[in-house]
Amino acid sequence: MARTVVGSAVVVREKYFWPDAQLNFWTIIMLASAGTILGVFSEFLMIQNRMRQEVPWIIPYGITVGALTIIWIVVMLILIAQRRLLPGVVLLFSFILLVLFIAGIIGTALNLFAGPNISGQCSTADEEPTGQCWNAAFAFWIIGTVFFVWIMVMASQVNQNQYG
Repeated sequence: MARTVVGSAVVVREKYFWPDAQLNFWTIIMLASAGTILGVFSEFLMIQNRMRQEVPWIIPYGITVGALTIIWIVVMLILIAQRRLLPGVVLLFSFILLVLFIAGIIGTALNLFAGPNISGQCSTADEEPTGQCWNAAFAFWIIGTVFFVWIMVMASQVNQNQYG
């Protein structure tokens, strides 16, 4: 713990030690997940617009959550480079994105398994995807959810100095 005296106040700065290999692995997997979700739902948006069909809510939602996740990872990388990544901040934003990913799982599952067969509509539009993109999006929502739980556990362990 480093102490700095500023006037009559004492500022205490605690250093947090993040496990490099786990954090790098998490970053790569989450960039792949967010990028896949962003790309798949962007393709769906183009297909729906080309077919002049109504756009289901899950498509712009997937684009937004994928972009927010990529932005959060970039912010994390900037904070890591400055050695200012705080476990509390990671816990907060990871929990928010975890909830968004769970909603994405539910929305994709409803459209994939219970609702109107949107993946079948993509097949009739003379497009290459035949439902595999929906399955990939569903899988990456699940992978992202699991990895957000993992980073939350890692952040709580870093906060308790279990890696230092």
